[in-house]
Amino acid sequence: MSEIGKSVRIERIFDRNTGNTIIIPMDHGVGAGPLKGLTDLPSTVNKVADGGANAVLGHMGLPKYGHRGYGKDVGLIIHLSASTSLGPDPNHKVLVTTVEEAIKVGADAVSVHINVGADDEAKMLQDFGHIASKCDEWGMPLLAMMYPRGPKVASEHDVEYVKHAARVGAELGADIVKTNYTGDIDSFREVVDGCPVPVVIAGGPQMDTDEQLLQMIHDSLLAGGKGVAIGRNVFQAADPTVMVQRIHKVVHGGKSVEEAMK
Repeated sequence: MSEIGKSVRIERIFDRNTGNTIIIPMDHGVGAGPLKGLTDLPSTVNKVADGGANAVLGHMGLPKYGHRGYGKDVGLIIHLSASTSLGPDPNHKVLVTTVEEAIKVGADAVSVHINVGADDEAKMLQDFGHIASKCDEWGMPLLAMMYPRGPKVASEHDVEYVKHAARVGAELGADIVKTNYTGDIDSFREVVDGCPVPVVIAGGPQMDTDEQLLQMIHDSLLAGGKGVAIGRNVFQAADPTVMVQRIHKVVHGGKSVEEAMK
């Protein structure tokens, strides 16, 4: 029965027609504080929902203080792990919420953040395995944010590191993997081909232009990616609704960057 639960919930996150998704992470308040664009959570949730986002992602504060009770429906992904930029090791993510708590607030999925290569990688992987088991038990989809970060990682966007991190996510039970874009279609295709579950790209720091962001998204889809999980480049955009609409045209509409910008 748990597999039915996963299927039902994951269809609230992925578009049934395109098989792709637009996820807007809003978990930055723990790591970086009250960033611009996240001080009024209900307003931001409403803006991205109006733009056509499939889901929003955040900590327990998101449903508690960001639930609107009006407007377009949007999927909810509860983030289970956290660290702050003020701590001794921001790369070490610890579990702060359980799968059961996420279920109680109506989550459609949960997510964890794993830094492959970090000094505390072993503990994060152990936590990952525990959460994956709980997700299977409860029929809860699991999104794993898999980033190569640590002393041995020369570049977080190097295809060798990224495809290893993505594969770890699939091997340990993730239903969706979020990771870095590697910079071009051919190299990112290696990441997708090496990961047996859907791969979505992170947005990273704010880009100089909307066209740059849309081109990265467009190219990731050509490589076999299944969408995006982009935060700051959306909620800190001049108009988050318009930004999501443009992303929607690329991810779900199959439009070119030029067509999306129009």
